[in-house]
Amino acid sequence: MLNTKRVAWALGLFAAVTFVVCVIYGLVTPQILHMHAFLEQVLPAFKWLTWWGFLLGLAESFLYGVYAGLVFCPIYNWLERRCCADRATT
Repeated sequence: MLNTKRVAWALGLFAAVTFVVCVIYGLVTPQILHMHAFLEQVLPAFKWLTWWGFLLGLAESFLYGVYAGLVFCPIYNWLERRCCADRATT
């Protein structure tokens, strides 16, 4: 069984770190390789290379990760209980 709180935090932090890596990548590579158009599409109100945009993108990325953990864990735990119950009866 997965701990929903722990997984939500882990995925939130993973998404936030990934966002920072994407921004750093965008700063050190030529413009043709940037992902800023993608980030602006998936993160509402995100604007490339502004402090407000960076902080907002970081928060939104973290919250997307938390959301993924909050949805994934109950589904996984439900399936785990269901599968374990099937194995116990056979």
